Amino acid sequence: MATASPVSLFGQLPMPTIDRPFGVHLWPIFNKAFEKVVGYPADEFRFVPGKTPLSTFKEAGIFIAFYYLVIFGGREVMRNREPFKLRTLFLIHNFYLTAISAILLALFIEQILPTVVRHGLFHAICHAEGGWTQPLVVLYYLNYLTKYLELLDTCFLFLKKKPLTFLHCYHHGATALLCYTQLIGSTAVSWVVITLNLTVHVVMYWYYFQSARGIKIWWKEWITRLQIIQFFIDLGFVYFASWTYFTSTYWPWLPNVGSCAGEEFAAFAGIGILTSYLFLFISFYFATYKKDGKRPSSRKAVRRMSQAPLPDPLHGQAANGNAALATNNGEAKSTAIKTNGTATRSRRA
Repeated sequence: MATASPVSLFGQLPMPTIDRPFGVHLWPIFNKAFEKVVGYPADEFRFVPGKTPLSTFKEAGIFIAFYYLVIFGGREVMRNREPFKLRTLFLIHNFYLTAISAILLALFIEQILPTVVRHGLFHAICHAEGGWTQPLVVLYYLNYLTKYLELLDTCFLFLKKKPLTFLHCYHHGATALLCYTQLIGSTAVSWVVITLNLTVHVVMYWYYFQSARGIKIWWKEWITRLQIIQFFIDLGFVYFASWTYFTSTYWPWLPNVGSCAGEEFAAFAGIGILTSYLFLFISFYFATYKKDGKRPSSRKAVRRMSQAPLPDPLHGQAANGNAALATNNGEAKSTAIKTNGTATRSRRA
């Protein structure tokens, strides 16, 4: 007699398993949706540098350079104009980024969980057959494309005539570059950084969607904390993967656990960019949420760099003691930093 598959209390929905952590097998659904959009199923996608859109350094570099041209040029165009409200467009923008992040996160979990459970964490972060499978490459590429969608965040800033800060502008461009280098470099550890980032983005974009609706939410500070925790975990995995790769390749007499999939330039790019994020976001957190006014002088330079408005080359309007703390929803305010003052936070993950 056949045994019926376990079902949940909701009736027809199957119980979660290792292969179907959400009860329903998501990949076949995504596969069909992908085919309706691009004309072929996701199972047939292949990332080919030079043929796949935005797959070369030249293409990525031009897009990022164009982004900076648009935001700084747009700031000048808006200089003598009234700011736009754009509330409806901003609500839509935050909602679809929340939805995209949540969908990608669920698909990543479905792909990674069985690998980690059955083959171990090291296999998942250092072996190509663990962290660089064809379905994962599809998700890596789609996540990379979302970084260009997120560049619209800064467009809302200049259209609303909000300050453009170093931290905000640097983070946007650097994140697109980071995702490109890891995609080209085939780093199996990429899924760790991406899934953590998607988790933060689900929380962050949902917060700003609700905030734009006028709903007050108490856990705003926790978004910044999650960002910092994210970077600590990211760097732990990236440093480990890089260490075991370089030692096993060049200095096998040093302690290591074997080789790790990925290109060397991608390892250096990941270490450099993620480390800069950690320092900038920590300094931002202390400047924004800690009010004692007594911080080590070594932290002040980084804090000023991450928070100061970018200088205006046409009018010489550099930061003069005011910290313009930009957020992706364009609701940041420029206020003088005082020992008992507060400041808004950046909404970048």
